[in-house]
Amino acid sequence: MIHRFKNNGYAIVLDVNSGAVHVVDELVYDLLGQLDESSESMEAQCPAAALEALRGQYTAEEIRETYDELLELHRAGQLFTKDDYAQFADRMVRSPLKAMCLHVSHDCNLRCKYCFAGQGGYGGQKKVMSAEVAKAAIDFLIERSQGRRNLELDFFGGEPLMNFDVVKETVAYARSLEKKYGKVFRFTMTTNGVLLSDEISEYLNKEMNNVVLSLDGRREVNDAMRPNAGGRGSYDGIVPKYQRFVAKRGDKDYYVRGTFTKENLDFTQDVLHMFSLGFDQVSVEPVVSDPQLPFSIREEDLPRVFEEYDTLAGEILARKKAGEKVNFFHFMIDLEQGPCAIKRLRGCGCGNEYAAVDPDGGVFPCHQFVGQPEWQMGSVLTGEYNLEMKDRFAHSTVYDKPDCRTCWAKFYCSGGCNANNQQYEGDLLRSHKLSCELEKKRLECAIMMKAALADDEGEDGPED
Repeated sequence: MIHRFKNNGYAIVLDVNSGAVHVVDELVYDLLGQLDESSESMEAQCPAAALEALRGQYTAEEIRETYDELLELHRAGQLFTKDDYAQFADRMVRSPLKAMCLHVSHDCNLRCKYCFAGQGGYGGQKKVMSAEVAKAAIDFLIERSQGRRNLELDFFGGEPLMNFDVVKETVAYARSLEKKYGKVFRFTMTTNGVLLSDEISEYLNKEMNNVVLSLDGRREVNDAMRPNAGGRGSYDGIVPKYQRFVAKRGDKDYYVRGTFTKENLDFTQDVLHMFSLGFDQVSVEPVVSDPQLPFSIREEDLPRVFEEYDTLAGEILARKKAGEKVNFFHFMIDLEQGPCAIKRLRGCGCGNEYAAVDPDGGVFPCHQFVGQPEWQMGSVLTGEYNLEMKDRFAHSTVYDKPDCRTCWAKFYCSGGCNANNQQYEGDLLRSHKLSCELEKKRLECAIMMKAALADDEGEDGPED
Protein backbone atom coordinates (compact mmCIF):
# COMPACT_ATOMS: atom_id res chain seq x y z
CA MET A 1 0.00 0.00 0.00
CA ILE A 2 1.20 3.52 -0.78
CA HIS A 3 -0.09 6.98 0.04
CA ARG A 4 0.56 9.96 -2.26
CA PHE A 5 0.08 13.58 -1.29
CA LYS A 6 1.35 17.08 -1.97
CA ASN A 7 2.19 19.62 0.69
CA ASN A 8 4.01 22.96 0.62
CA GLY A 9 5.33 22.32 -2.89
CA TYR A 10 6.57 18.78 -2.25
CA ALA A 11 5.18 15.67 -3.94
CA ILE A 12 5.55 12.82 -1.48
CA VAL A 13 4.93 9.08 -1.57
CA LEU A 14 4.77 6.97 1.59
CA ASP A 15 5.16 3.22 1.38
CA VAL A 16 2.85 2.29 4.25
CA ASN A 17 4.19 -1.11 5.25
CA SER A 18 7.92 -0.32 5.08
CA GLY A 19 7.64 3.30 6.18
CA ALA A 20 9.86 4.47 3.30
CA VAL A 21 9.21 8.07 2.25
CA HIS A 22 10.03 9.31 -1.26
CA VAL A 23 10.16 12.92 -2.44
CA VAL A 24 9.31 12.54 -6.13
CA ASP A 25 8.90 14.50 -9.34
CA GLU A 26 5.64 14.94 -11.26
CA LEU A 27 6.19 11.97 -13.56
CA VAL A 28 6.73 9.56 -10.68
CA TYR A 29 3.77 11.03 -8.80
CA ASP A 30 1.47 10.77 -11.82
CA LEU A 31 2.63 7.29 -12.76
CA LEU A 32 2.07 5.96 -9.26
CA GLY A 33 -1.41 7.43 -9.45
CA GLN A 34 -2.14 5.08 -12.33
CA LEU A 35 -1.18 2.00 -10.32
CA ASP A 36 -3.23 0.25 -7.67
CA GLU A 37 -2.21 2.12 -4.53
CA SER A 38 -3.41 -0.71 -2.28
CA SER A 39 -1.29 -3.29 -4.12
CA GLU A 40 1.58 -5.22 -2.55
CA SER A 41 3.20 -6.11 -5.86
CA MET A 42 4.12 -4.65 -9.25
CA GLU A 43 3.99 -6.12 -12.75
CA ALA A 44 7.27 -6.84 -14.52
CA GLN A 45 6.44 -4.26 -17.19
CA CYS A 46 4.63 -0.94 -17.13
CA PRO A 47 0.89 -1.60 -17.54
CA ALA A 48 -0.55 -0.55 -20.90
CA ALA A 49 -3.33 1.34 -19.13
CA ALA A 50 -0.78 3.56 -17.38
CA LEU A 51 1.03 4.28 -20.65
CA GLU A 52 -2.25 5.21 -22.30
CA ALA A 53 -3.42 7.42 -19.42
CA LEU A 54 -0.19 9.46 -19.38
CA ARG A 55 0.22 9.67 -23.13
CA GLY A 56 0.52 13.32 -24.16
CA GLN A 57 2.00 14.34 -20.80
CA TYR A 58 5.17 12.25 -21.06
CA THR A 59 6.82 10.13 -23.75
CA ALA A 60 6.43 6.36 -23.65
CA GLU A 61 10.17 6.02 -23.12
CA GLU A 62 10.10 8.36 -20.09
CA ILE A 63 7.22 6.44 -18.58
CA ARG A 64 8.85 3.03 -19.09
CA GLU A 65 12.20 4.19 -17.68
CA THR A 66 10.49 5.64 -14.65
CA TYR A 67 8.46 2.49 -14.13
CA ASP A 68 11.65 0.41 -14.20
CA GLU A 69 13.11 2.63 -11.47
CA LEU A 70 9.99 2.13 -9.38
CA LEU A 71 10.19 -1.59 -9.92
CA GLU A 72 13.72 -1.55 -8.50
CA LEU A 73 12.44 0.23 -5.40
CA HIS A 74 9.74 -2.41 -5.08
CA ARG A 75 12.30 -5.20 -5.28
CA ALA A 76 14.43 -3.38 -2.70
CA GLY A 77 11.50 -3.36 -0.24
CA GLN A 78 10.78 0.36 -0.40
CA LEU A 79 7.62 0.50 -2.52
CA PHE A 80 4.44 -1.61 -2.58
CA THR A 81 5.82 -3.80 0.19
CA LYS A 82 3.92 -6.58 1.91
CA ASP A 83 2.23 -6.12 5.26
CA ASP A 84 4.41 -7.95 7.76
CA TYR A 85 2.56 -6.59 10.79
CA ALA A 86 -0.75 -8.45 10.46
CA GLN A 87 0.90 -11.63 11.72
CA PHE A 88 1.45 -10.00 15.13
CA ALA A 89 -2.17 -8.93 15.68
CA ASP A 90 -3.29 -12.33 16.97
CA ARG A 91 -0.30 -12.56 19.29
CA MET A 92 -1.22 -9.55 21.38
CA VAL A 93 -1.34 -10.33 25.08
CA ARG A 94 -1.82 -8.24 28.19
CA SER A 95 1.32 -6.41 29.25
CA PRO A 96 2.67 -5.42 32.66
CA LEU A 97 1.86 -1.87 33.73
CA LYS A 98 4.51 0.71 32.95
CA ALA A 99 2.70 4.05 33.32
CA MET A 100 0.12 5.52 35.66
CA CYS A 101 -1.77 8.81 35.76
CA LEU A 102 -2.48 9.93 39.32
CA HIS A 103 -5.49 12.23 39.65
CA VAL A 104 -4.20 13.90 42.78
CA SER A 105 -6.80 16.66 42.52
CA HIS A 106 -10.35 16.57 41.27
CA ASP A 107 -10.57 20.29 41.72
CA CYS A 108 -9.32 23.23 39.68
CA ASN A 109 -8.80 26.99 40.09
CA LEU A 110 -9.66 27.66 36.43
CA ARG A 111 -12.96 27.20 34.60
CA CYS A 112 -11.83 26.25 31.09
CA LYS A 113 -14.91 26.10 28.89
CA TYR A 114 -13.85 23.04 26.89
CA CYS A 115 -12.59 20.99 29.87
CA PHE A 116 -13.44 17.30 29.38
CA ALA A 117 -13.05 16.87 33.15
CA GLY A 118 -15.90 19.24 34.02
CA GLN A 119 -13.60 21.87 35.56
CA GLY A 120 -11.76 19.15 37.45
CA GLY A 121 -14.61 17.23 39.08
CA TYR A 122 -15.10 14.59 36.39
CA GLY A 123 -18.83 14.75 36.88
CA GLY A 124 -18.60 14.09 40.63
CA GLN A 125 -17.70 15.74 43.89
CA LYS A 126 -14.57 17.87 44.00
CA LYS A 127 -11.89 16.21 46.11
CA VAL A 128 -8.16 15.60 46.42
CA MET A 129 -6.19 12.37 46.72
CA SER A 130 -4.82 11.41 50.12
CA ALA A 131 -1.20 10.36 50.65
CA GLU A 132 -2.50 6.91 51.63
CA VAL A 133 -4.19 6.42 48.23
CA ALA A 134 -1.19 7.81 46.35
CA LYS A 135 1.21 5.44 48.12
CA ALA A 136 -1.15 2.52 47.47
CA ALA A 137 -1.08 3.49 43.78
CA ILE A 138 2.72 3.34 43.79
CA ASP A 139 2.59 -0.12 45.40
CA PHE A 140 0.01 -1.22 42.83
CA LEU A 141 2.15 0.02 39.95
CA ILE A 142 5.29 -1.68 41.26
CA GLU A 143 3.49 -4.98 41.79
CA ARG A 144 1.70 -4.92 38.44
CA SER A 145 4.79 -3.79 36.51
CA GLN A 146 6.40 -7.19 37.09
CA GLY A 147 9.84 -7.21 35.45
CA ARG A 148 9.69 -3.70 33.98
CA ARG A 149 12.44 -1.46 35.32
CA ASN A 150 11.44 1.98 34.00
CA LEU A 151 8.09 3.27 35.26
CA GLU A 152 6.25 6.51 34.51
CA LEU A 153 3.97 8.48 36.81
CA ASP A 154 1.98 11.50 35.71
CA PHE A 155 0.47 13.92 38.23
CA PHE A 156 -2.82 15.13 36.81
CA GLY A 157 -6.07 16.81 37.71
CA GLY A 158 -7.99 19.08 37.83
CA GLU A 159 -5.00 21.05 38.95
CA PRO A 160 -2.37 18.89 40.71
CA LEU A 161 -0.65 21.84 42.39
CA MET A 162 -3.77 22.21 44.54
CA ASN A 163 -2.50 19.05 46.29
CA PHE A 164 1.22 19.76 46.12
CA ASP A 165 2.10 18.28 49.52
CA VAL A 166 0.78 14.90 48.40
CA VAL A 167 2.74 15.21 45.15
CA LYS A 168 5.95 15.68 47.11
CA GLU A 169 5.15 12.85 49.52
CA THR A 170 4.35 10.53 46.60
CA VAL A 171 7.61 11.30 44.79
CA ALA A 172 9.60 10.72 47.98
CA TYR A 173 7.80 7.41 48.60
CA ALA A 174 8.40 6.18 45.05
CA ARG A 175 12.07 7.16 45.20
CA SER A 176 12.45 5.28 48.48
CA LEU A 177 11.36 2.04 46.78
CA GLU A 178 13.48 2.26 43.61
CA LYS A 179 16.52 0.35 44.88
CA LYS A 180 14.46 -2.18 46.81
CA TYR A 181 12.46 -3.24 43.75
CA GLY A 182 14.94 -2.41 40.98
CA LYS A 183 12.73 0.33 39.52
CA VAL A 184 13.39 3.80 38.10
CA PHE A 185 10.55 6.32 38.20
CA ARG A 186 10.06 9.06 35.64
CA PHE A 187 7.67 11.79 36.80
CA THR A 188 5.52 14.19 34.77
CA MET A 189 3.10 16.92 35.76
CA THR A 190 0.44 18.85 33.84
CA THR A 191 -0.34 22.25 35.40
CA ASN A 192 -2.27 25.40 34.58
CA GLY A 193 0.41 27.49 36.28
CA VAL A 194 -1.81 29.49 38.63
CA LEU A 195 0.01 28.24 41.74
CA LEU A 196 3.45 27.98 40.11
CA SER A 197 5.65 29.81 42.63
CA ASP A 198 9.43 30.02 42.45
CA GLU A 199 9.68 27.40 45.20
CA ILE A 200 7.40 24.99 43.35
CA SER A 201 9.21 25.66 40.09
CA GLU A 202 12.52 24.73 41.71
CA TYR A 203 11.02 21.46 42.94
CA LEU A 204 9.46 20.58 39.57
CA ASN A 205 12.68 21.34 37.73
CA LYS A 206 14.48 18.98 40.09
CA GLU A 207 12.01 16.08 40.22
CA MET A 208 9.85 16.15 37.09
CA ASN A 209 11.28 14.63 33.92
CA ASN A 210 8.62 16.42 31.91
CA VAL A 211 6.24 19.28 32.70
CA VAL A 212 3.25 20.24 30.58
CA LEU A 213 2.29 23.92 30.90
CA SER A 214 -1.25 24.80 29.79
CA LEU A 215 -1.68 27.95 27.68
CA ASP A 216 -3.87 28.57 24.65
CA GLY A 217 -1.67 31.14 22.92
CA ARG A 218 -2.54 34.80 22.42
CA ARG A 219 -3.93 36.65 25.44
CA GLU A 220 -7.38 37.17 23.94
CA VAL A 221 -7.65 33.54 22.83
CA ASN A 222 -6.43 32.11 26.14
CA ASP A 223 -8.56 34.34 28.33
CA ALA A 224 -11.74 33.67 26.36
CA MET A 225 -11.47 29.94 27.09
CA ARG A 226 -9.41 29.74 30.30
CA PRO A 227 -10.89 32.14 32.89
CA ASN A 228 -10.63 31.69 36.64
CA ALA A 229 -13.57 31.08 38.95
CA GLY A 230 -14.30 34.79 38.98
CA GLY A 231 -14.36 35.02 35.19
CA ARG A 232 -11.04 36.84 34.85
CA GLY A 233 -8.45 35.75 32.28
CA SER A 234 -5.42 33.70 33.31
CA TYR A 235 -2.84 34.82 30.71
CA ASP A 236 -1.18 37.70 32.60
CA GLY A 237 -0.86 35.66 35.77
CA ILE A 238 0.74 32.57 34.28
CA VAL A 239 2.91 33.62 31.33
CA PRO A 240 5.64 35.32 33.41
CA LYS A 241 5.72 32.26 35.68
CA TYR A 242 6.12 29.95 32.71
CA GLN A 243 8.92 32.09 31.30
CA ARG A 244 10.85 31.99 34.59
CA PHE A 245 10.23 28.26 34.89
CA VAL A 246 11.43 27.43 31.36
CA ALA A 247 14.48 29.70 31.71
CA LYS A 248 15.66 27.49 34.58
CA ARG A 249 14.49 24.20 33.06
CA GLY A 250 17.83 23.39 31.45
CA ASP A 251 17.81 20.37 29.18
CA LYS A 252 14.85 18.66 30.85
CA ASP A 253 11.69 18.11 28.82
CA TYR A 254 8.71 20.41 28.87
CA TYR A 255 6.14 21.69 26.46
CA VAL A 256 3.51 24.38 26.45
CA ARG A 257 0.21 22.81 25.54
CA GLY A 258 -2.80 24.65 24.17
CA THR A 259 -6.19 23.84 22.70
CA PHE A 260 -7.65 25.50 19.64
CA THR A 261 -11.38 25.77 19.09
CA LYS A 262 -13.76 26.95 16.40
CA GLU A 263 -13.10 30.45 17.74
CA ASN A 264 -9.41 30.50 16.72
CA LEU A 265 -9.00 28.52 13.53
CA ASP A 266 -6.01 30.78 12.79
CA PHE A 267 -4.12 28.84 15.49
CA THR A 268 -0.81 29.25 13.65
CA GLN A 269 -0.77 32.71 15.20
CA ASP A 270 -1.09 31.16 18.66
CA VAL A 271 1.81 28.77 18.05
CA LEU A 272 3.99 31.60 16.72
CA HIS A 273 2.97 33.75 19.67
CA MET A 274 4.15 31.07 22.09
CA PHE A 275 7.44 30.81 20.20
CA SER A 276 7.80 34.59 20.58
CA LEU A 277 7.38 34.24 24.35
CA GLY A 278 10.48 32.03 24.45
CA PHE A 279 8.77 28.64 24.45
CA ASP A 280 10.35 26.36 21.85
CA GLN A 281 8.37 23.18 22.64
CA VAL A 282 4.71 23.72 21.81
CA SER A 283 1.58 21.64 21.31
CA VAL A 284 -1.79 23.05 20.26
CA GLU A 285 -4.51 20.46 19.85
CA PRO A 286 -8.05 20.69 18.46
CA VAL A 287 -10.94 20.53 20.88
CA VAL A 288 -12.77 17.26 20.26
CA SER A 289 -16.03 17.55 22.11
CA ASP A 290 -19.79 17.51 21.78
CA PRO A 291 -20.48 18.95 18.29
CA GLN A 292 -23.40 20.90 19.73
CA LEU A 293 -21.07 23.08 21.79
CA PRO A 294 -20.38 26.40 20.03
CA PHE A 295 -16.59 26.13 20.21
CA SER A 296 -16.29 22.50 19.00
CA ILE A 297 -14.44 21.66 15.78
CA ARG A 298 -16.93 20.13 13.35
CA GLU A 299 -16.64 18.33 10.04
CA GLU A 300 -17.44 21.49 8.10
CA ASP A 301 -14.41 23.17 9.73
CA LEU A 302 -11.93 20.60 8.42
CA PRO A 303 -10.95 22.37 5.16
CA ARG A 304 -10.08 25.50 7.12
CA VAL A 305 -8.21 23.51 9.77
CA PHE A 306 -6.26 21.62 7.09
CA GLU A 307 -5.31 24.90 5.43
CA GLU A 308 -4.05 26.17 8.76
CA TYR A 309 -1.98 23.04 9.42
CA ASP A 310 -0.34 23.56 6.03
CA THR A 311 0.39 27.17 6.94
CA LEU A 312 1.83 26.15 10.31
CA ALA A 313 3.97 23.43 8.74
CA GLY A 314 5.38 25.94 6.27
CA GLU A 315 6.16 28.44 9.03
CA ILE A 316 7.92 25.89 11.24
CA LEU A 317 9.81 24.38 8.30
CA ALA A 318 11.14 27.83 7.38
CA ARG A 319 12.26 28.41 10.97
CA LYS A 320 13.99 25.04 11.14
CA LYS A 321 15.80 25.71 7.88
CA ALA A 322 16.93 29.00 9.38
CA GLY A 323 18.45 27.13 12.30
CA GLU A 324 15.79 27.79 14.95
CA LYS A 325 15.28 24.96 17.44
CA VAL A 326 11.52 24.94 17.65
CA ASN A 327 9.21 21.93 17.80
CA PHE A 328 5.48 21.47 17.36
CA PHE A 329 4.44 18.28 19.14
CA HIS A 330 2.14 16.92 16.40
CA PHE A 331 4.76 17.43 13.69
CA MET A 332 7.40 15.37 15.50
CA ILE A 333 7.73 11.97 13.85
CA ASP A 334 10.48 9.35 13.55
CA LEU A 335 10.74 8.10 9.97
CA GLU A 336 13.93 6.11 10.53
CA GLN A 337 13.07 3.74 13.36
CA GLY A 338 9.72 4.66 14.83
CA PRO A 339 7.82 2.64 17.44
CA CYS A 340 8.05 -1.12 17.82
CA ALA A 341 5.51 -3.42 16.17
CA ILE A 342 3.35 -3.65 19.30
CA LYS A 343 3.06 0.11 19.68
CA ARG A 344 2.29 0.49 15.97
CA LEU A 345 -0.60 -1.92 16.35
CA ARG A 346 -2.24 -0.73 19.56
CA GLY A 347 -0.87 2.71 20.38
CA CYS A 348 -0.71 4.43 23.73
CA GLY A 349 -1.26 1.40 25.98
CA CYS A 350 -4.61 2.64 27.34
CA GLY A 351 -6.14 0.01 29.63
CA ASN A 352 -3.20 -2.32 29.20
CA GLU A 353 0.23 -0.82 29.91
CA TYR A 354 -1.30 2.41 31.19
CA ALA A 355 -3.87 3.16 33.89
CA ALA A 356 -5.34 6.16 35.69
CA VAL A 357 -6.20 6.35 39.38
CA ASP A 358 -8.88 8.66 40.78
CA PRO A 359 -8.75 10.29 44.26
CA ASP A 360 -10.64 7.35 45.79
CA GLY A 361 -8.18 4.81 44.42
CA GLY A 362 -10.31 3.61 41.52
CA VAL A 363 -8.34 2.28 38.54
CA PHE A 364 -9.45 3.25 35.03
CA PRO A 365 -8.07 2.58 31.49
CA CYS A 366 -6.87 6.18 31.12
CA HIS A 367 -7.56 9.69 32.38
CA GLN A 368 -10.41 10.20 29.91
CA PHE A 369 -12.33 7.20 31.29
CA VAL A 370 -12.15 8.48 34.88
CA GLY A 371 -15.59 9.30 36.28
CA GLN A 372 -17.31 6.54 34.25
CA PRO A 373 -18.14 3.72 36.73
CA GLU A 374 -18.70 1.17 33.98
CA TRP A 375 -15.03 1.52 33.00
CA GLN A 376 -13.55 1.11 36.48
CA MET A 377 -11.01 -1.73 36.32
CA GLY A 378 -10.30 -2.08 40.02
CA SER A 379 -8.89 -0.32 43.05
CA VAL A 380 -5.38 0.33 44.34
CA LEU A 381 -6.73 0.02 47.91
CA THR A 382 -8.10 -3.51 47.48
CA GLY A 383 -5.73 -4.72 44.78
CA GLU A 384 -8.62 -5.64 42.48
CA TYR A 385 -7.84 -5.51 38.75
CA ASN A 386 -10.17 -6.55 35.94
CA LEU A 387 -7.92 -8.61 33.69
CA GLU A 388 -10.72 -9.35 31.25
CA MET A 389 -11.06 -5.62 30.57
CA LYS A 390 -7.29 -5.38 30.34
CA ASP A 391 -7.34 -8.14 27.71
CA ARG A 392 -10.01 -6.23 25.81
CA PHE A 393 -7.71 -3.23 25.48
CA ALA A 394 -4.69 -5.41 24.72
CA HIS A 395 -6.52 -6.78 21.69
CA SER A 396 -7.72 -3.40 20.39
CA THR A 397 -5.30 -3.27 17.47
CA VAL A 398 -5.49 -1.62 14.08
CA TYR A 399 -6.47 -5.01 12.66
CA ASP A 400 -9.42 -5.24 15.07
CA LYS A 401 -10.72 -1.84 13.93
CA PRO A 402 -12.41 -2.19 10.52
CA ASP A 403 -11.72 1.38 9.38
CA CYS A 404 -8.04 1.09 10.28
CA ARG A 405 -7.18 -2.05 8.36
CA THR A 406 -6.99 -0.30 5.00
CA CYS A 407 -5.93 3.15 6.24
CA TRP A 408 -2.52 4.48 5.23
CA ALA A 409 -2.01 6.14 8.63
CA LYS A 410 -2.64 3.09 10.79
CA PHE A 411 0.97 2.48 11.82
CA TYR A 412 1.38 6.10 12.96
CA CYS A 413 -1.87 6.75 14.84
CA SER A 414 -2.15 3.09 15.95
CA GLY A 415 -5.92 3.14 15.75
CA GLY A 416 -6.49 6.50 17.38
CA CYS A 417 -7.75 7.34 20.86
CA ASN A 418 -9.81 4.57 22.46
CA ALA A 419 -11.56 7.06 24.71
CA ASN A 420 -12.68 9.21 21.77
CA ASN A 421 -13.82 6.12 19.89
CA GLN A 422 -15.92 5.00 22.84
CA GLN A 423 -17.34 8.42 23.66
CA TYR A 424 -18.21 9.61 20.17
CA GLU A 425 -18.73 6.35 18.25
CA GLY A 426 -19.95 4.14 21.09
CA ASP A 427 -17.33 1.45 20.51
CA LEU A 428 -13.61 1.11 21.23
CA LEU A 429 -13.17 -0.46 17.80
CA ARG A 430 -15.01 2.18 15.77
CA SER A 431 -12.69 4.99 14.78
CA HIS A 432 -13.83 8.52 15.53
CA LYS A 433 -13.96 10.00 12.03
CA LEU A 434 -13.21 13.63 12.93
CA SER A 435 -10.18 12.66 15.00
CA CYS A 436 -8.95 10.43 12.17
CA GLU A 437 -9.11 13.18 9.57
CA LEU A 438 -7.26 15.60 11.83
CA GLU A 439 -4.57 13.06 12.61
CA LYS A 440 -4.02 12.16 8.96
CA LYS A 441 -3.54 15.81 8.06
CA ARG A 442 -1.02 16.33 10.86
CA LEU A 443 0.86 13.24 9.73
CA GLU A 444 1.09 14.51 6.17
CA CYS A 445 2.54 17.77 7.44
CA ALA A 446 5.00 15.95 9.70
CA ILE A 447 6.16 13.63 6.92
CA MET A 448 6.54 16.57 4.53
CA MET A 449 8.71 18.45 7.02
CA LYS A 450 10.98 15.49 7.70
CA ALA A 451 11.35 14.74 4.01
CA ALA A 452 11.96 18.39 3.13
CA LEU A 453 14.66 18.81 5.78
CA ALA A 454 16.37 15.60 4.68
CA ASP A 455 16.12 16.68 1.04
CA ASP A 456 17.80 19.98 1.91
CA GLU A 457 20.65 18.10 3.59
CA GLY A 458 21.30 16.31 0.29
CA GLU A 459 20.70 12.75 1.40
CA ASP A 460 21.08 10.17 -1.34
CA GLY A 461 18.12 8.35 -2.83
CA PRO A 462 14.45 9.17 -3.21
CA GLU A 463 13.43 8.00 0.28
CA ASP A 464 14.71 11.11 2.08
